[in-house]
Amino acid sequence: MRRSAASTQQAPSLLQRFWSAWRERCRRQRVQAELSALSDRELMDIGTSRGEIDYIASQRSIARPHRPSVWRIGDALVILLLCNVFSLISADSARAQCTAQDVLRNHLAIKTAPPAPGLRTPVGSAADVSVWKTILIGTFPDSFALRNAMDAMGCGVGNSASEILARPAFALSDKKAEVQLVAVSVAELGFRGETAPLREIYARAQELGFALAPAEVAPQLRLQYLDQPIGEFLMIGMEPIRTWADEPVLLTVANGGAGLILIGQDGHGDAQISVISRFVFVQPDKPVSAEAAAMVR
Repeated sequence: MRRSAASTQQAPSLLQRFWSAWRERCRRQRVQAELSALSDRELMDIGTSRGEIDYIASQRSIARPHRPSVWRIGDALVILLLCNVFSLISADSARAQCTAQDVLRNHLAIKTAPPAPGLRTPVGSAADVSVWKTILIGTFPDSFALRNAMDAMGCGVGNSASEILARPAFALSDKKAEVQLVAVSVAELGFRGETAPLREIYARAQELGFALAPAEVAPQLRLQYLDQPIGEFLMIGMEPIRTWADEPVLLTVANGGAGLILIGQDGHGDAQISVISRFVFVQPDKPVSAEAAAMVR
């Protein structure tokens, strides 16, 4: 009887370990794909290099349940190597910042990264997708005040993203308003294979009823999403803004492991986007401006 009871108890444990290992493998593949899709310049923006992609992807960013309050030495060493910080003191969430050290502090109680997109079936309508996050826009008088706030918080801003924030086309709302956001992968939009062109992704999103986000959503989300899991890159579904060199750029809210950052990515209509990449759109029930609702053709 005792052996039978022990076997019954071990079965769920084995299944749980198998499930955890499978999810970890999917997480590593997602992080590797997201980082590999970035250019060398974009990798530099997030404080890493192409040669470090495998190492970053191998690090676990998901806290184990029932972990004791005192961290094991081995875990601490992994985190130290990953984030290049020298303290593991928990931080007050009200004072949380974007720097690598504060990101690490947020991850002492890190939330689980989203499931691999390949596990989900394509959405049938934007109305079927639950709100992922609600943020506030219209809280800054101009882009200079917004950028100063990001600097004060220690949020990183990549070179192309910094240029976009200074462009005349980057506009801020003159009224405070809540914006409800949804996050969906390219695969959830119904695409198969490895990549899909940006213009086709936007066209499919339009068919499903998703609305593009105002450009202000990108830096505001960066400031209001301080517990972003390591290895997550969220492309903002927005009208691309052109640099001084006339290159269209999309903004991406990212955590590459060296701190929270806002970076720019290729916004050309024929840019190939990985199907595991996730886009942030405005929840369709919320009205948006005509400019934000325009889709890339």
